[in-house]
Amino acid sequence: MELNLVDILEAIEAAHGTKECVVVRDRNFTRAEFGDRVRRFGAVVRAAGLDIRVERDQLQGWESGQDHVALYLHNGNEYLEAMIGSYAARCTAVNINYRYRAAELRYVLADSGAKAIVYHACFAPVLAEVVDALDEPRLLIRVDDGSGEAAVPGSIDYEDALAAADTSVLDNVERSADDLYLCYTGGTTGMPKGVLWRQGDFLVSALGIRRRNGDDIGSLDELVEAAADSSLRALPAPPLMHGAAHWNAISALVAGGCVVMQDDTSRLDPAEVWRSVQRHRATSLLIVGDPFARPMLDEWDRAAAAGEPYEVSSLRHVLSGGAVLSPATKAALIERLGDITIVDVLGSSESGRQGVSQTRSNTATDANFVTSSTAVVLRDDLSGPLEAGAHEIGWLAQTGRVPLGYLGDVDKTERTFPVINGTRHAVAGDRARLDDQGHIVLLGRDSVTINTGGEKVFAEEVEGALTSHPAVFDAIVCGRPSERWGEEVVAVVQLRSGWSVGDTELVDHCGADLARFKVPKEIVVVERVLRSPSGKADYAWARKVAQGQTTT
Repeated sequence: MELNLVDILEAIEAAHGTKECVVVRDRNFTRAEFGDRVRRFGAVVRAAGLDIRVERDQLQGWESGQDHVALYLHNGNEYLEAMIGSYAARCTAVNINYRYRAAELRYVLADSGAKAIVYHACFAPVLAEVVDALDEPRLLIRVDDGSGEAAVPGSIDYEDALAAADTSVLDNVERSADDLYLCYTGGTTGMPKGVLWRQGDFLVSALGIRRRNGDDIGSLDELVEAAADSSLRALPAPPLMHGAAHWNAISALVAGGCVVMQDDTSRLDPAEVWRSVQRHRATSLLIVGDPFARPMLDEWDRAAAAGEPYEVSSLRHVLSGGAVLSPATKAALIERLGDITIVDVLGSSESGRQGVSQTRSNTATDANFVTSSTAVVLRDDLSGPLEAGAHEIGWLAQTGRVPLGYLGDVDKTERTFPVINGTRHAVAGDRARLDDQGHIVLLGRDSVTINTGGEKVFAEEVEGALTSHPAVFDAIVCGRPSERWGEEVVAVVQLRSGWSVGDTELVDHCGADLARFKVPKEIVVVERVLRSPSGKADYAWARKVAQGQTTT
């Protein structure tokens, strides 16, 4: 059957209404309580006139016929309530990066055409700078966060609005698998883009909601029955405005599990994450590659040395989405945590889930992904798929249930979702190859590949070599113009506190595992490597550092 997220959650709620499903600080929400708040939010936006305007079958892939609700929020129950509540009203949510400056915020709000904005009070000063210049917003909803910031004029209070909502306005709403899921992605190498999915495709291809044998779900009863005995307690540590985090949260809710959140969600506080895993007995923890794992390992060791070790025996899975964990970091996590499974998830907002790599022992190696049946590696010229063991570099692609397109952009839609040999593909820009067993070996994003002397260097591969040195806390590798090479490889490196290491030692360390043309021509040491709140590298910033245009 074709699935709709709200229909799934309401079916589970009807059968298991007393089960705990969201825990935020000292607030515990049962399925019934959470579902009521979701419907109340949906009623708020519906009563304000937000709705579906044009049904899917009358639209092109890059078009949306639904009104959009922007979520300018830190993690919290309000984020999930507003996201799912928007779907309940047949609107769609827009994820907003809360680190944006005014110009970036204005761009995304205008590009998405958001007619409602839900914002934490602390973001009011930046929102106030841009809201008057926007054509669309007709509804501003302020979530009190204790910051004391005054509301943007014309705002209503979130809790007051929910309390006064009349959910009967949703009684005749007939939701559909064609209703949209919209996720803004990118921003490290260019402006963000809104990826449009049918919910029916997103739930299967991105979240993996299907039978164990790969077949589609036959009825909602199957999901309700599976949810009955779920003991899953998922803690998504990254911001929910990052796709991997809210995918993790939604997956937990659909599986009948509970989503737990750390007390302080405004930044990555490793101690706070470990305390939350311990206090809420989390069974799974989502992080974003080494940028999250390394400071968390440092905090683990600090606490153990101080005689205050964390007790996290409930933890069964550590998942990484958005960035792959290095072998050294996997081994360190297993050494500290013991009987856990580390799961690297391969995928993107444009492709959904394409493969999974699981590690259960200290024989951690580079992640070779067991692929989904719909994942392929295409030849460089996009003429067709590569075969296992071809020893060629190609494009990682997805077939089957793929997104409709990029919001408002026909050219990018046609480039990213081409029809090849009669089959529509999603080609998000990742380079990969197939090993002899047919497993995908991910090489890196093409947009940050460095072409030096006619050779291609994948930035992620060099970053992995650098961060395997014990003195290196973090690194971003980028290209810099060179008269001799066209581009030369430069590494922007953050050392561990109290460590000192020479450039020659780091270069030699890289050269032990990499071909000489991949080794950085220069190491630039900075106090802190700049990343997004979701842990993604800021390559534009790194290039400026490499060229001496900035030092911070």
